[in-house]
Amino acid sequence: MTAVVDPVGHNCRVNISAKADYAMRALLLLATDETGKPVKGQTLASSQDIPLKFLENILLELRNAGIVASQRGAVGGYWLALKPNEVTIADVIRAVDGPLAHVRGLRPETTSYEGAAEHLQEVWIAVRASLRSVLEKVTLADVASGKLPRVIERLNADPDAWVAH
Repeated sequence: MTAVVDPVGHNCRVNISAKADYAMRALLLLATDETGKPVKGQTLASSQDIPLKFLENILLELRNAGIVASQRGAVGGYWLALKPNEVTIADVIRAVDGPLAHVRGLRPETTSYEGAAEHLQEVWIAVRASLRSVLEKVTLADVASGKLPRVIERLNADPDAWVAH
């Protein structure tokens, strides 16, 4: 996921990539798996209707980030390398998509502007801080259990949150 912003403020949006969405869905399956056995990539892909090859690449990135572990072979598959309450949504997004927010491919703190746009960097920093205030507070365990942090409940309680603008 990235907060995509342009210098003049048009088309500002938060983009949750298919990669991040698929990663979360696969990880939530692993977080709720009670068999104690590795879960096949095919099982993860078919249960969430995710293209297998795409998911295998995502799982490799998650393995490289230390979020999942894997084993090859007939009894192989994937499992969480960490406890579900140790993995935040921000961790997952960073593993598959990189930084939470960027401006023209740069981290917000590395941007600078002059004149009328002088304080725009502060806005982009605040956008990133806002994303962190949610994504670094919610873990796989929270989502899997449905017991979301109060910050999520408060944000979702605002009827305007559910309306597209």
